[in-house]
Amino acid sequence: MHFLSSEFPQSSPEDALFHIIPMPMEQTVSYGGGTALGPEAILDASYQLEAYDGTSYPGEHGIHTMEAIDCSGDDESCFLNLEAVCHSAYEAGKIPVTLGGEHSLSIAPVRALHATRQDFGVVQIDAHADLRDTYEGSPNSHACVMRRIHELGIPIFQIGVRNLCKEEIDYRAANNIAYLDARELSLHGIPSDLLPADFPKNVYLTFDVDGLDASLMPATGTPEPGGLTWWQALDTCEAATKGRHVLGLDVVELAPRPELHSCSYTTAKLTYALMGIAARCL
Repeated sequence: MHFLSSEFPQSSPEDALFHIIPMPMEQTVSYGGGTALGPEAILDASYQLEAYDGTSYPGEHGIHTMEAIDCSGDDESCFLNLEAVCHSAYEAGKIPVTLGGEHSLSIAPVRALHATRQDFGVVQIDAHADLRDTYEGSPNSHACVMRRIHELGIPIFQIGVRNLCKEEIDYRAANNIAYLDARELSLHGIPSDLLPADFPKNVYLTFDVDGLDASLMPATGTPEPGGLTWWQALDTCEAATKGRHVLGLDVVELAPRPELHSCSYTTAKLTYALMGIAARCL
């Protein structure tokens, strides 16, 4: 099944702005499992979406759903497989939309983009900072992905974080990493100038669904209370991309549960909403 097949026929890669890339990677999950099933659940749930996202019709720009990335090898081979597909999309002027799978996969589309251009920053929506150097012995863990991205010299901005270790707090401070944590967002709302003035005008969005409150998104490996509501999530993404250009995005860490099909639907709707935000930034 291709993304939003109920509303839009599968476009050719050449005619589609959005290249949907399923990435069923589940190598380093550390609490609840099931992220390998996330991409298929998102695609299945997308059949229930409407073409109108509440503001516009992003699917009119064309959607092409790729074959799922081979995740049978080790971490790096998985990353390289995704990196190659994303690099082709960037070279063709398309927007790759990677469906995860665990959050560690985000290094691949970001590395592919970095090989093409360096004038971009990464906006992360997440319950966790993911700034550890290693976790459970792996530097490629989902808990390390933003550290690996930042080490490439790419600016990052974190939204919705509410669970950090001391190592991450220290790394943030030492590297002047900008953020709007969930508690601050709850107390004071979204500032008029969300991103720093010197943040790049081109952005890559990575959205870990545990950035949403656990009451809205229990079907994830590490659900966290105190997270973003639906409208907070969309409003912060809108604010972070205002006057900017979205080059690529991913939605990760759905661990679908049959009795909670609402979570699969919510993730599909979130993906389409982010595609709408990206399309309106063109």
